[in-house]
Amino acid sequence: MPRDLSRRSFLRGSALTTAGASMVSAAEAAMTMAQAQGVEGGGGGNGGVHSVRITLSVNGAPRTLRVEPRTTLAEALRGPMGLTGTKIACNRGACSACTVWLDGLPICSCMMLAVDVGERSVTTIEGLAQNGTLHPVQQAFIDHDALQCGFCTPGMIMSCAALLERNADPSADDVRTAISGHFCRCGTYPHVIAATLAAAKMPKG
Repeated sequence: MPRDLSRRSFLRGSALTTAGASMVSAAEAAMTMAQAQGVEGGGGGNGGVHSVRITLSVNGAPRTLRVEPRTTLAEALRGPMGLTGTKIACNRGACSACTVWLDGLPICSCMMLAVDVGERSVTTIEGLAQNGTLHPVQQAFIDHDALQCGFCTPGMIMSCAALLERNADPSADDVRTAISGHFCRCGTYPHVIAATLAAAKMPKG
């Protein structure tokens, strides 16, 4: 330590440096908070990410909402629209828990931006039941105990129901192919296959 720098001066300087760093951190935190509030309020904050107004056709009805351009379809469904039947697990398209239909085709909704949906029709697990009656695949999953923790179940049902839409008399191998992208930690695959084959034999309402 230099001779002209006393211990008291050194400590005072260190304290001022620490205080200055804390003030910078506090300012950065305040700016981040302001940006977040600007987004939630419609994108009014300086430097914040602006939200955009979109209209999606979900389960047969138009839904208008504001989202950040980076919002995935899964996040839009679960957040602003409150359709929490669609689950987010891996959030990178590896487990298929977030599967919904886009114009009747099963997709991982965590891999699509909400702003990219456009005029295409979205169907979620909430949209399968009609007039209070469960979809045959939903009922068969209950009858055949094809779920345990239930986290992967909505996505599984959406893929199995889509299979029956394009193939009214699938084989067990067809079902295996349809759910090949789905990850079930509980290992209910045999029950899922049995349920889907049983659903195919149910009377069509």
